[in-house]
Amino acid sequence: MIPVDQLAQSWPLPSAPKPIVIIGGGGIVNDAHLPAYRLANLPVAGVYDLDNAKAKALADKWGIKDFSTLEEAIATPGAVYDLALPPSAHLKVLPGLPDGSAVLLQKPMGSDLAEASEILKLCRAKNLKAAVNFQLRFSPMFLALKDAVDRGWLGDIVDVEVHLNLVTPWQLFPFLKGLPRIEIAVHSIHYLDTVRFFLGNPTGVHARSVGHPSTDLAQTRTSALIDFAPGQRVTFSINHNHDFGRKFQDASFRIEGTDGAAMVKLGVLLDYPKGEPDELWITRRGEDWTQVPLEGGWFPHAFRGTMSNLQRFAAGEDDRLVTSVEDAWYTMALAEAAFASAAAPATPIEAKP
Repeated sequence: MIPVDQLAQSWPLPSAPKPIVIIGGGGIVNDAHLPAYRLANLPVAGVYDLDNAKAKALADKWGIKDFSTLEEAIATPGAVYDLALPPSAHLKVLPGLPDGSAVLLQKPMGSDLAEASEILKLCRAKNLKAAVNFQLRFSPMFLALKDAVDRGWLGDIVDVEVHLNLVTPWQLFPFLKGLPRIEIAVHSIHYLDTVRFFLGNPTGVHARSVGHPSTDLAQTRTSALIDFAPGQRVTFSINHNHDFGRKFQDASFRIEGTDGAAMVKLGVLLDYPKGEPDELWITRRGEDWTQVPLEGGWFPHAFRGTMSNLQRFAAGEDDRLVTSVEDAWYTMALAEAAFASAAAPATPIEAKP
């Protein structure tokens, strides 16, 4: 067994990176995309946003070009496109991209499964090398954990629990206001996708997703049970409204197997966007818990991985596009099933003996 500090934590970089054209200039671009690309020395050709002033301010801060029109941005020779857009905007931009080009779509893959299916159909028709930015898979903590699982350190996975009890500053994401689908669609979808990364496709889901008196957003709390193979238990308990101080706030991901277990701390979610360091702890039966020294965090380091995998796949250096639209469609199908379950009535309880 290799030492824990030798577990894989990063994706190989492309040997000849192509210029990245970013379409959309929201906060996530400033907080994660551009820092990640600078860390990885990936060239950025420029940024476009419908709000030209926003694009210019972002471009000035990072020393890149701001495109005045979408057409100018798309016309960049040899570009890889990074669509950092709200989900409903993907189908408005994708038709204008050159056939056969490489594109990274911000998650989720459309507003619902119907839009995801349209996106998949369009990407196939245009022969796009298209991936969805489900970047949690590429975070140092989860790449290391996947390496450990693939090496058999935990044995067969039998139990997974995702637990969040914290405060999320939803005001940083004004585009969410008024949307009918929030928590599962834009937040817990990361965890749905990551669980699929470890366990494959589930067979069913039982879910509830509700709002909170402190906000007018449609949903900010979710509970779910997800069925995978017989004997595997997967549970979600997500509460974005625990505003009673840091002491009992939590953002954790527990995986237990027949031979070992792992605990992940999603540090960036605690006091977001400043956050705390991520953590990964692993134990094998009969041994003490060992902390894996991490080389970076979910933000921004994971964002290097999705773009690197896309560029390497487009260049023939990777044989698999890890978060391809083909794979991401199944995460969207799981999210759709969760919303359907949440809208269905619970099993009634007999009112009388």
